[in-house]
Amino acid sequence: MSQYFLISSNSVFTHQVLPVLYTIICACAFILNGLAAWIFFRVPTSSALVVYLKNMVVADVLMLFTYPWRVVGDLGYGGLQLKLIVCRYTAVLFYLSMYTGITFMSLISLERYFKIVCSTSEVSSFLQRVSVAKGLALLTWGVMMFFMLPNAILTNQPMPKVFSCMALKSDLGQRWHEMSSHFNVGIFWVAFLLMVFCYTSIACHVYRSYKRVQQDSSVARRRSNRSIFSLLAVFVFCFVPYHICRVPYTLSQSHKDDFSTYNRFILFQIKEATLFLSALNVCLDPVIYFFMCRTFRESLLQKIIKLQNDKESET
Repeated sequence: MSQYFLISSNSVFTHQVLPVLYTIICACAFILNGLAAWIFFRVPTSSALVVYLKNMVVADVLMLFTYPWRVVGDLGYGGLQLKLIVCRYTAVLFYLSMYTGITFMSLISLERYFKIVCSTSEVSSFLQRVSVAKGLALLTWGVMMFFMLPNAILTNQPMPKVFSCMALKSDLGQRWHEMSSHFNVGIFWVAFLLMVFCYTSIACHVYRSYKRVQQDSSVARRRSNRSIFSLLAVFVFCFVPYHICRVPYTLSQSHKDDFSTYNRFILFQIKEATLFLSALNVCLDPVIYFFMCRTFRESLLQKIIKLQNDKESET
């Protein structure tokens, strides 16, 4: 495959297809997350679950803020200065927000596990405290900022002749980038395994409870299954494909001599395609809020009913 073909194919996908897709999800996510934020921050923080869900909203809004910068840059506007802003700031904010959201998903699964499966234990009562949840939320943001913000600080080299984000990083910056990428991948897989364990345990516990009482609880069972399935489905669909290719792609950036031009091109295409699925998460998280948080669900339905009544009264 010729170098011309690589560049041409790359430009079709990244400079024509992706900007359109990101614009669509940006518009949808702006409406959905604006509504979610408006509802959630009128709801009192009465449980650990609400604490984690509110922090997920914050992470999604920060992640959403980076999309317009990417769209404008991919369309070829803004020149090298915009590319510098994307490499140094908005890309770092994107990954910071994404992995913070992933961590809160794992904390939600852990909170659900202790509340449902181990509800009588002292650990459960401790983790259910709002103050403890707020402390874990602050710790999560602090740890993620510690690992991610140096990627912005260490992107401090002069503009190279052949532009790339890695070329803007110092030697320490490139090593930190590789280390933080592996750290983030580790965060993901720990979160994934934790969620599989927690929700498998919850499903088994709920099934045994229904079987023990021997009564028709099909409605409650379906509701529980929807709650479990919604979070796992969003997590697997959005994040698993990206993290399967994340490690080889990072290695192809840091050790170019070990990868052919064609292999680097393929890894880049796969990375961009699966990264879009991760970005789609900001549109799907409101589904999690609806199924997992009764207060959010009731508030949303009340707002919809009120709007319908207002329209009927006007007519």
